[in-house]
Amino acid sequence: MRWADLESSEPRLAALGRRRLLGPGVVLVGTVRSDGAPRISPVEPWIMAGDLWLSMMWHSTKAMDLDRDPRILVHSVVTGRDGGEGEFKVRGQARAEGDVAVQQRYADEVAAGLGWRPVPGEFHLFAVDMADVTFIRYVDDTGDQFVARWPCGREFVRRGTAATVVGDPEPYHDLLRPGPPDASS
Repeated sequence: MRWADLESSEPRLAALGRRRLLGPGVVLVGTVRSDGAPRISPVEPWIMAGDLWLSMMWHSTKAMDLDRDPRILVHSVVTGRDGGEGEFKVRGQARAEGDVAVQQRYADEVAAGLGWRPVPGEFHLFAVDMADVTFIRYVDDTGDQFVARWPCGREFVRRGTAATVVGDPEPYHDLLRPGPPDASS
């Protein structure tokens, strides 16, 4: 699935994703190293033509990971221990884009939006084919964990029962309901 699919079916979750992924200007990307161990790397995300894009330095280890094994996790940056800002996660497959015309369009958009210009043909560009999107927000005072998932459209809360324990999922409807998105409610 593409980012455009998320925007059309769950616009509130997509808007929240734009804020959490693009707002800070960097995400953490999980790839699989050749020895099977995980690798976590910072990457600048970009949304263009209905897809979530990630560019990487030419022959970087994370790009080589994705060339070998396209499984990827894109995770928003967490800046505080309380979890109130929430975590936005995209799981899927990275699709390498070698078309120089697409890379040129990406370079033009990134130059206008981020202030630096990659050189087409001299970087790796990947579109993320999304299998699952998850948003998790924690309430520090109660230990409650609020979760919204797509494409299943499922929302639930797991109530905090102790400092490191949450209960079973209970149905909850807030984030995916119609109206303006609000990660703080």
